[in-house]
Amino acid sequence: MDTTLLNRFDRLAVWPYPRRVLAVIGSAYFFGFFDVVNVGDALPAIKHHFHIGTETASLAITLGLFGYVVGAVLDAWISDRIGRRQALFGSVAMFSIGTLLSGLAPTFAWLVVGRVITGMGIGAEIAAVGAYLSEIAPAHLRGKASGQSVLWGYSAFAVVPFISLALVPNFVDGWRWLFYIGAAGGLAILPLRRHLPDSPRWLLANGRDEEARRAVEAAERYVEGMPNKERPIVAAPTANAALRPFGVSVALLLITWFCYYMANYGWVTLAPTLLVDHGFSLKGSLAFLCISGIGYVAGSAASIVFADRGSRRWSIGGSLVFAALGFAAIGAWPHGVIITISGFLLSASVGLAIPMLYTYTAEQFHDTVRARGVAISNGFGHFGGAVAPMIILPVAAWSFFAGFLVMGGMCLVTAGLVVLGPNVTRQTID
Repeated sequence: MDTTLLNRFDRLAVWPYPRRVLAVIGSAYFFGFFDVVNVGDALPAIKHHFHIGTETASLAITLGLFGYVVGAVLDAWISDRIGRRQALFGSVAMFSIGTLLSGLAPTFAWLVVGRVITGMGIGAEIAAVGAYLSEIAPAHLRGKASGQSVLWGYSAFAVVPFISLALVPNFVDGWRWLFYIGAAGGLAILPLRRHLPDSPRWLLANGRDEEARRAVEAAERYVEGMPNKERPIVAAPTANAALRPFGVSVALLLITWFCYYMANYGWVTLAPTLLVDHGFSLKGSLAFLCISGIGYVAGSAASIVFADRGSRRWSIGGSLVFAALGFAAIGAWPHGVIITISGFLLSASVGLAIPMLYTYTAEQFHDTVRARGVAISNGFGHFGGAVAPMIILPVAAWSFFAGFLVMGGMCLVTAGLVVLGPNVTRQTID
């Protein structure tokens, strides 16, 4: 591989593409994350519409998360073998179609099929974007680029509760319109994905040296004339995580993501049901989540500033400790003010940590297998979210505090695994 060419690319001090590139990636993240949250907010109405219990209704979440794994691995194979842009186009198409089918569902079984297809698309999107952004950003901007794109996604976490509050309690088919909105947004941005820049790292890794040279030269031309357009790069030490055996990195990161997803999906998809079952009204529960959801935006905005400063692993670990405290507070004192404030703080902590965790994950794999490494570890990690309803709902039915303690405990385990991992912040990857 031509390391001189990659060093030239990593010396670029500013983002070497038009801002619309991040906007196109981020807008798809927005509607992808929109579809992560909407099913949780719609779940109480879905139970009523199809006359099913909570455990049955939660299959729409659980089986959808199984779809994440299939979609992530399939799309990662396309990404590593055929190209990053092709994979990014396919992921948006998949979750848009699945969300539309969910909204049209005449039966609960149809809805579950739609959620599985949606999950395949969202899982593919997360894996493809994680690999792509780590490769098209210079080394010292990887965390910032990830934070900017994830900010779009977490904006959906803030917006969906407000839309749900307006639609779900007030209209018989309000839950269907949540899905229609997500599908329309994804389909609208689909054509824009065809014009994203190529990854010079992927091109070099696949023997397309001349195309890689043209990609780097195009990036250099774009920043020509900008102030401070070059900076020294930080050389990667021989102990760089990318040099570890592929299976070791995958195994450790899979456990990390499994624990995180159990906590986060417990919160973003089950919180309305947990609060309603605890005695709060649906409107009241969604109102609490409207305020707390803004925390995701605040946290991911902060990650843009802090992601490339210091060691990413300590920033991630510290943030998740605060998230665990937020879960514990809600479980111990389930009152409106506590739920709102603690929900905001835990959401902000997660919003700060996870853009950095996406970057941290992608940095630990070689260019030729990066998408597969991210897909397997993050994709199979979604099984944590899949089993969350099976564990959290029965535990919370026995003790509301214990249910939230499970989610907080998973945040602490995630924090510990990340802190014990390698430091790859601002280092060159190959």
